[in-house]
Amino acid sequence: MSFNVGLSGLQAATTDLDVTGNNIANVGTTGFKSSRAEFADLYANSMNLGSTSNSTGNGVQVAAVSQQFTQGNITTTGATLDLAISGNGFFVLSGNGSQVYTRDGTFSTDSDGYIVNSSGYNLQGYAVDANGSVVSGVLTDLQVDTSSQTPKATTEVDQTLSLNSAASVPTTTPFDSSDSTSYNWSTSATIYDSQGNSHTLTQYFAKDASNEWTMYVLVDGRNPADPTSTDPYSAEMTFSSSGALTSTTSSDFTVNADGSITLSNWVPATVTDSTTDPVTYGSNGAAAAAAGITLDLTSTTQTSTSFAVTSVSQDGYATGQLSGLTIDSEGQLFATYTNGESKLIGQVALANFANTQGLTALGNNAWAQSSSSGEPVIGVPGSGTLGSLTSGALEDSNVDLTAELVNLIVAQRNYQANAKTIETENTLAQTIIQMT
Repeated sequence: MSFNVGLSGLQAATTDLDVTGNNIANVGTTGFKSSRAEFADLYANSMNLGSTSNSTGNGVQVAAVSQQFTQGNITTTGATLDLAISGNGFFVLSGNGSQVYTRDGTFSTDSDGYIVNSSGYNLQGYAVDANGSVVSGVLTDLQVDTSSQTPKATTEVDQTLSLNSAASVPTTTPFDSSDSTSYNWSTSATIYDSQGNSHTLTQYFAKDASNEWTMYVLVDGRNPADPTSTDPYSAEMTFSSSGALTSTTSSDFTVNADGSITLSNWVPATVTDSTTDPVTYGSNGAAAAAAGITLDLTSTTQTSTSFAVTSVSQDGYATGQLSGLTIDSEGQLFATYTNGESKLIGQVALANFANTQGLTALGNNAWAQSSSSGEPVIGVPGSGTLGSLTSGALEDSNVDLTAELVNLIVAQRNYQANAKTIETENTLAQTIIQMT
């Protein structure tokens, strides 16, 4: 019997050495999770209904080799597509007709722009619809679209302006954009046509009387609707005694119910003949936004303060080339372009399991679902029990090298001790044989 007990001890110690050696070998493997050999004692089954307190046992067996899904250290790499999970969860990968799960966030793009790992498996996540909203619930292969961003014609210009109520009425009339004495103040904003060409919309403000102003508008120094003319469009602005804009009237702009005004007949212009004096302007062949350009001036005030533009924004842009990719802690992928714009192109999904110990290890830092692990719970990073993402970083192996080296010594001692048990049993058996 002692031979079997010693042999079981040798087998257990060998397994312990194998597990420890595998942990040490993978101390530098990204996202690796260390394993632990777990043992249980052996006793012979008996039909004896009496006491078994004198049973010596039959040795030891390997009850399980379980992986320890504790958090590894996060190391910064600087590569955008290197992703690290802080907390629970696994990246979801698709390949060869099946889904696998990993903590290794080393990703790159293939020739078609799909985000893949080193084995060519596709990173799974949620796509966006035509409105730029994430379509949750349906996993898809995440892809970085490298095509150019098409231009967008300006449809709205939002401004917050401050006019000086203490200003004097201009000394020169009528208004002339080339004569600064015919107006009090001017400001400009960039707008775009349908081809992504930029144009300068300039607004001139001239005080007419107390609480009354006229705004004159030129685009590229030309009449908005007639590039051959320098006559401006105009709108009359009236303010209350407290300095708030109360009404805007115009025969050139469409005055909307909310107080904003719309430039509905703009003809984008360009120089058609630079040899003339003055140079000749005409249409550049592009078009304005079909709905026109709405100027929201409703936040304009008139108080005893310096002229100022507090804020200005517009929604048009030129053609843009992909210049970069950013990923936030919730896994949202944003493409940035050379025109200064950015857009959401997808969101990384994570999966978690009721029993991570039940996952089946596949190698290459991947696991597969099993009946013991339960079904995956899939969602976006930061939701529920799922961890958050760090872009430009990777999760290190969670192997504690010092502890593993100590365990290596312990396993070696166990092996030697069990070998000594067999050696001793062999000596006793030889003694008995010699007695016979």
